Amino acid sequence: MMKRILFVFFIASAITSCDKKMVAEWVATTPDAPWQTQNTSGIKLVKTASADVEILTGSTLQTIDGFGACFNELGWTSLALLPDAERETVFKELFTAEGANFTICRMPVGANDFSRDWYSYNETDGDFEMKNFSIENDRETLIPFIKSALKYNPGLTLWASPWSPPTWMKENKFYACAVMDTTFFDARYNNHIKPEQVRREGVNMFITEDKYFAAYALYFQKFIEAYRSEDIKISMVMPQNEFNSCQPFPSCTWLAAELAEFTGKHLVPTMKKLNVEVAFGTMERPNPALVDTILNAEGGDQITGVGFQWAGRDALPSIHDRYPNLKLYQTEQECGNGRNDWNGCAYSWKLMKHYFTYGTNVYDYWNISLLEGGMSRWGWTQNSLVTVNEQDKTCRYTYEYYLLKHFSHYVLPGAQRLKTAGNFDNILSFKNKNGKITVVFYNAEQTETTKTVKVGKNVFELKLKPQSINTIIL
Repeated sequence: MMKRILFVFFIASAITSCDKKMVAEWVATTPDAPWQTQNTSGIKLVKTASADVEILTGSTLQTIDGFGACFNELGWTSLALLPDAERETVFKELFTAEGANFTICRMPVGANDFSRDWYSYNETDGDFEMKNFSIENDRETLIPFIKSALKYNPGLTLWASPWSPPTWMKENKFYACAVMDTTFFDARYNNHIKPEQVRREGVNMFITEDKYFAAYALYFQKFIEAYRSEDIKISMVMPQNEFNSCQPFPSCTWLAAELAEFTGKHLVPTMKKLNVEVAFGTMERPNPALVDTILNAEGGDQITGVGFQWAGRDALPSIHDRYPNLKLYQTEQECGNGRNDWNGCAYSWKLMKHYFTYGTNVYDYWNISLLEGGMSRWGWTQNSLVTVNEQDKTCRYTYEYYLLKHFSHYVLPGAQRLKTAGNFDNILSFKNKNGKITVVFYNAEQTETTKTVKVGKNVFELKLKPQSINTIIL
């Protein structure tokens, strides 16, 4: 009798094992249908000698601090056109756990290329004591923008960087560096730079004297303190956006040695008094030696991270390999062309795959919201997570928004990336602190494809729709 009971128990256990539900949740996005819940009941264990991909649940890599985007002025002016209720719905979608769950975002220090126009917090020539410092401009745009987000995520982490210092701190006395290239920028949006104010990459546009360094560090301090008075905490700063790039919009080129001097000798000690971290960035060139210059200079040991964007992505592998404990930021996802189409989304997947493969801890998209077409004050059309129709005052979420949500909704701060193995590599996998595993697949093919996935001793099949982004929870 006992043998019969044991036999029946064994058979029942085997059946239960075969029917075990491996996938707890599955969401897919295609060009025709974003963010669609998929039926997981048909996913069964299969017997096979090999799998297309294996999730190595015991092999953890970098920790993920979070996802987000940048608070730009044109983001707020576009969202401000929406009816109040719809605008609140957007913020709830972006900044709560029920939606995209953004937890770490960027903002500019003064004007950037998606501001309404040029401004700084102090254009009074020679005001080294910052007596005329003011964030009054931001009360119209960035402050309400950020406060709308904090309403839904009071724990949102913020970091900031300038695109240009006040013009009187620059030797050309102008916010930009280059004339408008009308083969790329719309000629209607002239910056009115004078020929004698034009500069190039590879020069210091900042006046590299101690009194200017000290004044600029004080400028950062006033910025941190002014935002604290608005109950907005800035946790980290980077000294200069794209310090190599000579642009027709707000920009300032530096040589690495002088930027290292300002950062290490002036900015780091000033921010340390305020309990604000300093990371280096943003790095937009593929030369890792530029980062070495900063990290090996005086105060470099106080730099807590490095931010990369655009061609800086190609310096990332070397920096991650040689500074394995340094926090790495993807600071500005490449911004597209204003079409917000599936091709842009597919390219963004490649960027995310690259950045996470080489150790990125923080992934920040660029524009949160723009009017349809994505035109900047300086004639540059770009993509965004949300687009707003100026005529009928409605909005829509773009493909790139859903791509980012496929990660940010499920991969929580503190998660660790997992190694994977196999012949299918359009995949990223993470393990949250609660033990749940998130796997994101991208099927770039025009046809449905079936992939076998191994987790531990179990193998199961997934049928991925053509051109689809898929997130599964194990």
